[in-house]
Amino acid sequence: MKPNMARPSHDFSSKRHFHWTKKVGSDHEDDDAPPNFKSSEEEKKENTKTHHSAASIPTPKKKLPAVAVARLRTVLAAFGKNRSGLPHGLGPRVVGTLFGSRRGHVHFAFQKDPNSPPAFLVELATPISGLVREMASGLVRIALECDKEKEEEKKAVRLLEEPMWRTYCNGKKCGFATRKEYGDKEKRILKAVEPISMGAGVLPGSNGDETGAGNDGELMYMRAKFERIVGSRDSEAFYMMNPDSNGTPELSIYLLRI
Repeated sequence: MKPNMARPSHDFSSKRHFHWTKKVGSDHEDDDAPPNFKSSEEEKKENTKTHHSAASIPTPKKKLPAVAVARLRTVLAAFGKNRSGLPHGLGPRVVGTLFGSRRGHVHFAFQKDPNSPPAFLVELATPISGLVREMASGLVRIALECDKEKEEEKKAVRLLEEPMWRTYCNGKKCGFATRKEYGDKEKRILKAVEPISMGAGVLPGSNGDETGAGNDGELMYMRAKFERIVGSRDSEAFYMMNPDSNGTPELSIYLLRI
């Protein structure tokens, strides 16, 4: 018979049941302590608190010197003043005026609005009586052409500021057009037709004092709204807006730099 080798049950219980002991006054308290594990929610809360505390710290702002601020304001004020004084702010709708004495040449003027100085003012070699006959016979197409400058002589000149133009009326060459200064004579004429939004007529001359007709007598004019189309910095077109023309402009003016 084999001897009974079973161990007493109290041996297993003594080994299974154990307790953590903590020594009072020991220098190595943390060595025997169980690790302190934090949950993910607690870590998120602590990270959020740290983030808010860092964000709440104000960042110091750098102040510009008073001299720099004053100079900047001066430059901006001068820039705005110069832009407001320019007459070249033409939009998609402009006011166009043709005028000239009966035995004189045709003048073209394009304005942003009726009481603003003209952004484009030229005098054609064509007599106004000839232009009136062309318009009475049908549609009129006027093309003004100028040459581009060479690359080495190129300057920042606006298309509306070109001084000299070759003129074509319905495909026929008819001399040159020159840029005119906005003088006292032109001011009196445009002031006289300022209340007129659309129409044509004759302004009586009074020894050339009121309308600038001079010794040539009466002054003929035609005034209407024009639609402005900008193709590029070297091409623009102006189409007269006439509600009685069934959508077809009676007068079109083209500016080309070639």
